[in-house]
Amino acid sequence: MIAFDLQCSRGHVFEGWFRNSHSFEEQNTNKLVSCPFCNETNIRRVLSPVTTKASSRDELEKEVTTIDYRRLAKEIVDYVNKNFDDVGHHFTKEALKMHYGVSEKRNIRGSATAEQEKLLREEKIEFFKIPVPGTDEDKKH
Repeated sequence: MIAFDLQCSRGHVFEGWFRNSHSFEEQNTNKLVSCPFCNETNIRRVLSPVTTKASSRDELEKEVTTIDYRRLAKEIVDYVNKNFDDVGHHFTKEALKMHYGVSEKRNIRGSATAEQEKLLREEKIEFFKIPVPGTDEDKKH
């Protein structure tokens, strides 16, 4: 088996495992390889820094794809907005209720003060912060 780094035409990067290079080419030609994020079947192999050697620096630079970090950040924020319940400033209260079994576990998003974050850490509740760009409405205030 061999692992290839793959990318769909929409820019999603993912890994695929195949018997060999020919197996990937055959499956890809028959549209049997699809992106796990968007189901796109227009797939290509991309450079894997661990498994690929280029014969020259020019070849390597041609194959390296650049990451659009603004687009990636927007996709992350969009995913969180779509798949997490917005509990606003009740984030800490909801996280504690889920942690202690008072309410059902679910994906939540919201805000917490530095003191509330400290409490969550002391209670061994895992969370992560995502910087969210302000909206046009926020800029007016």
